[in-house]
Amino acid sequence: MRSFVLEIFGFLSSRFGYRLIRHRLLLVIGVQLLLIIAANLLAFLLRFDGDIPPGYWDLAVRAFPLVLLSYVSGLWMFGLYSGLWRYVGLHDLTRIIWACLMGTSVLYGLLHIGMGWATYPRSVIILTGVLVAGSLAAIRLGVRCFREWLQIVGPSARRVLIVGAGNAGEQLARDMHSDARYNYKPVGFVDDDPVKRKMKIHGVPVVGGIADIPSLARGLVVHEIIVAIPSASTALKQRILVASEGCKIPIKILPSVKQLLANPEALRQVRPMSLEDLLQREPIQMDRQELHPLLEGKRVLVTGAGGSIGSELCRQIARYRPATLILFERYENGLYALDLELRRQFPDVAIVPAVGDVTIHDRVIEVLRQTDPELVFHAAAHKHVPLMELNPKEAVRNNVFGTKVVAEAALACGVDRFVLISTDKAVNPTSVMGATKRVAEDLLQRLSYSGQTKFTVVRFGNVLGSNGSVVPLFTDQIRRGGPVTVTHPEIKRFFMTIPEAVQLVLQASLLGRGGEVFVLDMGEQVKVVDLARNMIVLSGLVPDQDIQIVYSGLRPGEKLYEELFEAAEQVEPTAHAKIRRAISPPVIQSDRLDRAIAHLETALSHGDDDELIRRLNEAVPTYTPMSARNAVHIH
Repeated sequence: MRSFVLEIFGFLSSRFGYRLIRHRLLLVIGVQLLLIIAANLLAFLLRFDGDIPPGYWDLAVRAFPLVLLSYVSGLWMFGLYSGLWRYVGLHDLTRIIWACLMGTSVLYGLLHIGMGWATYPRSVIILTGVLVAGSLAAIRLGVRCFREWLQIVGPSARRVLIVGAGNAGEQLARDMHSDARYNYKPVGFVDDDPVKRKMKIHGVPVVGGIADIPSLARGLVVHEIIVAIPSASTALKQRILVASEGCKIPIKILPSVKQLLANPEALRQVRPMSLEDLLQREPIQMDRQELHPLLEGKRVLVTGAGGSIGSELCRQIARYRPATLILFERYENGLYALDLELRRQFPDVAIVPAVGDVTIHDRVIEVLRQTDPELVFHAAAHKHVPLMELNPKEAVRNNVFGTKVVAEAALACGVDRFVLISTDKAVNPTSVMGATKRVAEDLLQRLSYSGQTKFTVVRFGNVLGSNGSVVPLFTDQIRRGGPVTVTHPEIKRFFMTIPEAVQLVLQASLLGRGGEVFVLDMGEQVKVVDLARNMIVLSGLVPDQDIQIVYSGLRPGEKLYEELFEAAEQVEPTAHAKIRRAISPPVIQSDRLDRAIAHLETALSHGDDDELIRRLNEAVPTYTPMSARNAVHIH
């Protein structure tokens, strides 16, 4: 029956659909005229118990034009010829009632006052209004129900369990019933509110709580789970994800309150749940208007422009319409792709791609003198911890001396602001990478006393999805069927998204007055094993059943947990609620730092890796190198 109706409906739509669309208004008017006449005749039949006397029959026929005129004017006044019947709602039904009240009043005035037909039954006038309103509402509701029936019982409709029986869930269910683009059939609501249990919303029952998701998904043959709670906390999202762990079905989510405030229409944009939804903190909020004076019309240079952070920096900076955006990058393929992307998206911004290495002084000076930047964002760095343990000389060359070259060139060329992107691994470092970034931080703080350039450091944790991060690794391992390798069951990390990290960098560039280290309040650290389990569940699989999780042991230079501040640093709040300032001891002992950098330079040129590590430890007393370096050194 269902497939037959669908085939007939499809045939009629393809054969006559275009003509019906062209003459829709005439069709709607014709149908409503017939309903008004039928309602008036039925009112007479009800008034006279099915046997209309000849005199009243003649009266009814003579009054037909006035009946039509009264109700057609009411329907026209309330716009009941323009709406689509498939989307009829309470507002449309209210307009029908008002239109019929108006039509009834006009009809009474015309017949009893204008025409003086006192014999025309008042009961017929009232019954006609009631029947017209009922028939107009019924035909609209019938069309909507028919369209929804075709939609939700179609063979391709996916059965959906909606988590959240609030306003967002109600609207989502309503849209699924009325909009064929969803191709969803809601089969139940899940809500922990006991008041809502066993109630129905648009005919869909509230079938249980979050803890019941596994049994409900099996019993109702659910194809997808949709979380319809825009205000859901991270803890609640995590609980929903844990409850859905064994279901092996996709989990989707509605946008957050923040996204809805920016775009109310986003409520209809169902998307897959992602790791970003599970970050254990609120996203960074910032006043974008404040950044316009900093970036708009300015010349801005970004080093490491082809990397994860550097490229996102360029995208966000370009939105503020700088006079010139200089992309400094040594990897030509990444630079070429970014250059094409930015030119396509921001045709009004002058983009200058510059191939170069931050460790080559002459090239850095040449680019700075040719482009004369007012702001420099230094994102170029080697940051892969295990690789830098194997290649400490390259880490020192790039992270220490590359930063020194760019910072000193910026100072010499009169750059107004210089922002270094650092890492939480620079705090009490146990890795070569972390130690080199700490030297770079100290170097910038020392240079902040040397001229007019405002040097600022931004320190933050791991970035989800960046090059070399754990997320692409886990994604690839899951795609291959596992196992997913986690180094230690207790290892923890701070996490943020790439756009959030870039927002922090931009905000720090605005707050910085010179010599500061800004640190994001990133909430609680996340266990990496929990991250792995979440990614497996979000892939529609079951951890330790479909995908195994194995522990491979800590890698060279890794810590079990990260820190944001050192004991000697004083922590102060800033004007931004999620950003804090780390104040180092007032004297950075520039002589000691100069000697340490000179020793590093000598070891880099003439020493071996062990000598370089010793000199790095001298430069960063809080650095704890590996006690036994079992890795194979590359000289």
